[in-house]
Amino acid sequence: MPIKTDTREYRDMIMRVSEENTDDMNVTGYASVFNHPYELYREGGYIVQEQVDAHAFDKCDMDDVIFQYDHSGRVFARTANKTLTVMPDDHGLLINARLGGTTIGKQLYEEIKGGYTSKMSFGFVVTKDTWTETKNEDGTVVELRTIEEVGKLYDVSAVSIPANDATSISVRSISDGVIEKAKAERLKALKAERAKKLLALKIKMIEEN
Repeated sequence: MPIKTDTREYRDMIMRVSEENTDDMNVTGYASVFNHPYELYREGGYIVQEQVDAHAFDKCDMDDVIFQYDHSGRVFARTANKTLTVMPDDHGLLINARLGGTTIGKQLYEEIKGGYTSKMSFGFVVTKDTWTETKNEDGTVVELRTIEEVGKLYDVSAVSIPANDATSISVRSISDGVIEKAKAERLKALKAERAKKLLALKIKMIEEN
């Protein structure tokens, strides 16, 4: 069930103060971890998971990614002036931002260092994904979305909301799109299977009569 969309999506990540080059006030974090399924949605015996392929960012446009606060307002760092680096490695998409260039950047660094802000979110567009369905031993159906290609990375942002709330908001932000499409496809498949069984029953009844 491939989905192609230009809708911007958001995911949360953890950031931390780097212990190296403290004069530059560096913060680091992983915007994405490769080939590691994480849960997006769960209801009864139905689960939707997602994972990011290790080559998802190979063709991604990351020419001018910006570092913001809550995805809006002032820019604290950006790839265009080399105060922000975004680079895939063996583990995932590594982010490093130097916040020492502006007064408000230094203030944000101190907030991160003090633990007042510890979460980040990044905005991106998926241009290619695939879906697979499996069933657990207890009958739970698991839909796994694999993001195979990210077309554009827009921003990485420090966010003000607590970690638990960030997680729930991240899930809600994509549920209107990805999750609803997954549900619709599953419902369509179930209806087709029921129609097939009903037809087979009718044929059997005719043959018996």
